Amino acid sequence: MGPRRSRLRKPFAIVAVAAMLGPAMRDAVVLAQAPATSAAATPVNSAAIDGGWPRAYTTASGALLIVYQPQIARWDGRAHMVSYAAVAYQPDKAAKPAMGTVALESTTTVSLDDRLVRFSPVRVTETNFPSLTREQLQDVVGELTNGIPDQERVIALDRVLAHVDKSQILPKNVDGVKADPPPIFYSTRPAVLVNFDGDPIWSPIKDNDLKFAVNTNWDVFQYAPTSTFYLRHDRLWMQASDIRGPWSAARSLPESFSKLPADENWTEVRAALPLGTSAPPAVPKVYVSTVAAELIRLRGAPVYKPVHGTRLLWVSNTDSDVFRLGANGPIYYLIAGRWFTATAFNGPWTFATPTLPDDFRKISLEHPRSRVLASVPGTAQAAEAVLLSQVPQTARVSRKLEAPDVVYQGDPQFQPIPQTTVARAVNTDKDIIKVGDLYYMCFQGVWFMGRGANGPWEVATSVPGAIYEIPASSPAHNVTYVTVVEDNDDEWVTYAAVAGYTGMMVAWGCAVWGTGWYYPPYTWYGGFYPVYYPFYPTYGYGAWYNPWTGGYGRAAAWYGPYGGAGVAARYNPRTGTYARGAVAWGPYGARGAAGAYNPRTGTYARTQQGSGVYGSWGTTSVQRGNQWAQTSRVTNRATGTTTRVTQGSGGGEAITRRGPQGTGGVARTGSGDVYAGRDGNVYRRQDGNWQKYDNGSWGNVGPSATPRNPAVSPATNDRRPAAGSQPATSGGDTVNQLNRDRAARTEGATRTRDYGATRGGSTSVGSYRPSGGSRGGGAARGGGRRR
Repeated sequence: MGPRRSRLRKPFAIVAVAAMLGPAMRDAVVLAQAPATSAAATPVNSAAIDGGWPRAYTTASGALLIVYQPQIARWDGRAHMVSYAAVAYQPDKAAKPAMGTVALESTTTVSLDDRLVRFSPVRVTETNFPSLTREQLQDVVGELTNGIPDQERVIALDRVLAHVDKSQILPKNVDGVKADPPPIFYSTRPAVLVNFDGDPIWSPIKDNDLKFAVNTNWDVFQYAPTSTFYLRHDRLWMQASDIRGPWSAARSLPESFSKLPADENWTEVRAALPLGTSAPPAVPKVYVSTVAAELIRLRGAPVYKPVHGTRLLWVSNTDSDVFRLGANGPIYYLIAGRWFTATAFNGPWTFATPTLPDDFRKISLEHPRSRVLASVPGTAQAAEAVLLSQVPQTARVSRKLEAPDVVYQGDPQFQPIPQTTVARAVNTDKDIIKVGDLYYMCFQGVWFMGRGANGPWEVATSVPGAIYEIPASSPAHNVTYVTVVEDNDDEWVTYAAVAGYTGMMVAWGCAVWGTGWYYPPYTWYGGFYPVYYPFYPTYGYGAWYNPWTGGYGRAAAWYGPYGGAGVAARYNPRTGTYARGAVAWGPYGARGAAGAYNPRTGTYARTQQGSGVYGSWGTTSVQRGNQWAQTSRVTNRATGTTTRVTQGSGGGEAITRRGPQGTGGVARTGSGDVYAGRDGNVYRRQDGNWQKYDNGSWGNVGPSATPRNPAVSPATNDRRPAAGSQPATSGGDTVNQLNRDRAARTEGATRTRDYGATRGGSTSVGSYRPSGGSRGGGAARGGGRRR
């Protein structure tokens, strides 16, 4: 992209937009030029995360250019976008504005955690501006390709997804993913589930006669002098003489608890000391399992609510996703993206995803648990979840990047991986694969290569194909989702990781959590602390799909107090100690965020599922591919010093802001209902009818209307289709396409607004319509909507 030109917002911007309107609208524009009031500023404060549409710019020649929201025609591989946009061009304030259309192609990158798509660079492949001169047309093309500031080349992901034809998304299932039902406990009163990763592994505590369990997501202690076990649940302490219970309230604790080390490992425990003098709270039912289990916890007897338009009944008094088919029919329980069914809550349970009743497809987006649609094969939501799971998160890595420390317990041990010709290291916390005489380490989405098991390590510029044959039955399967994208730079290598690296698989046409396989941990008792290297389990989290992050979240506190961690402690071979409450693997908490322990540095970092793969490096040697999103978001959300409200030519409210230095350049809209027809004409929706722009005026269009002008090549302005362009469609096809584009734009605007509410924490994440109920103001459903 060329150098950024100054973007002083000229006073005639408001007049220029007014010139596009009929006389009836001009008074509103004149009034809007008064100093901004708090009411006028409201749209700015509530602007969409991408800055809103349409957008206004001043071109190199000083002309005003208004770009309406692009209509996405294709999004190939989530990396290449083809779109059409209506554009208004006014060379000066005295001239009559011209309206036309452009076809655009652009390279795209996605920031999942910001839900933004960056389109840059942009190539204009077709134009249609019958009244513009060649020089004016070049001015339009130049602004679109080189003039728009880089941080404004973004569009909300939800606007793009609304345009994607979900029927064209063909899920490629991962071979070998399993769906054996886990143990499923059921309770109608307060209960907690204590999952151990196998038999309890007890670690001593320095200068203390207490031991703690390292392979559970709970504070569980063993006090050897009395052979008593203690369990902390918030500020309640329970005790038992057997690890499986029964558990009762502890009225006193050994003095050893007051001698726990004064470091952050024990902050939550010390905060729950000493015991209160009042009567202990009610003790919950404690379920203990040494295999990953799940818990359906109801608040009393089941409360069934009909699901409109189906035979389903929703069990509404639980945080779990549970439905029943009719009053006495089978129960369906969704966990980790897999459906299980039983005739009663106490089981036995069987896998049910491939045989789900069609009623599940009829769950409305407004239902409080419409998130389950992402796990119903054949729905648009399931296809979209698959698409998001395949969006690559990239990082540009310096070839000089220092590799993490590699520590083995004893001599390096490598175990052959069945069905492959490679072997994996088993006695280290790093993912190291032996291929022939070479060694490859995948760490936090970056590949390193060494000629020995202990290195020295260097950034890998290629990865053997044999590694990508590692099956789902191996705990090293996740590394097959990290690839080298580009290595033609002498200083940098670009890597990409998709959601499979952090645990999301595609199976049965859906994005599910985990492979379904159990991977036994590595344990070693050769030192003061037992070494424990776990792998993420599929079950034991209450994992549910979060439609607003494109990843999996973790259930409520009765699965364990430490965030999204599958285990409560992580051994750090660099320091020879444990970090408790550290995230090793697992679906994270609300909105995808979690505190993650970084064994490379021995510190804690913030990360997010999928898109946060590269977030914990924190060095200039790793340039994350989504760093642009933060700049874009800050720019689009900045508060200007002046705000003027006007009306766009399609009746959409536009807000032109001027920053403190008079820079900026984004006109925002509440509607902007102007469209580019695939026939090269400009259309708008007015009073329930489609109207076509023709020589400065609008005329109604019927279904049988025919196109007037073909597309124009920007290189020649000779009104012939550019190379590779779409042929002009028939009038009926044009109207049908406009209807689809309008429905998608409306849906995208609604979803973008919904995401804003969800991101602000003001609503639930259980539904695709988080604020619930129907919407007004242009949010009515139309053709192509996500039913």
